[in-house]
Parts: sequence; structure tokens; C-alpha cells
Amino acid sequence: MEYFKKHQKIIFRSIGALLLVIGFVVNFWTRPQEAVSLNSVAAANVARMEASVAGVAPQSVKKVNPAHHISKALKATREKQMRYLTIFAMIIGGLFLLYSFLKKDDA
Repeated sequence: MEYFKKHQKIIFRSIGALLLVIGFVVNFWTRPQEAVSLNSVAAANVARMEASVAGVAPQSVKKVNPAHHISKALKATREKQMRYLTIFAMIIGGLFLLYSFLKKDDA
């Protein structure tokens, strides 16, 4: 207990910095990429041109899997939870850092 009280500022700063860094890294790592790369646009254009050259393709009937909607909803919920968790970790890390700088010494 004395060790904690003696090195309280360093411990709080370390934990705060660690939580902030982990929060930012996980937040930007798990964020979906919204931009489409030029290669995928070019591949889609090539596929469209090949389909138009080959003629009209017979439309295939796709069977809708009822579990698909459930898995989609679960994935969206998981993404929201990760976003909230990383935001919470960043807030807690910032509060640890702020507290370590505002705490007065009892020397």
C-alpha cells in the first residue's frame, strides 16, 4: 500500500496514457473503411464490361437465408459495443491523466 501511495502519480499517468493509446488504436483499427480503392473500382468496371460483352446473363435466383438478418444485426451491435468501449477507455484514460496532474502532493 505504501508503494502505491509513494508512486501514485506515476501509476495514474501510466495507466491513463496506456488507456488513451489503447483506446485510440482499437478505435481506428476497428473502424470500417468507407473509401473504395481504385483497384476495386477498376475490377468492378472490368466485370461490368465483360458481362455486357458476353450478353445478357440469365438471372440467378438467390435464396435468402433467414439467419443472415440476425448475423447482420449482431455484427452491427458488436461494432457499436466496440465503439462505446473504446470511447469509454479513452475517457477513463483522460480522467486518470487529468487526476494525476491535478492531484496535490501530500508531502
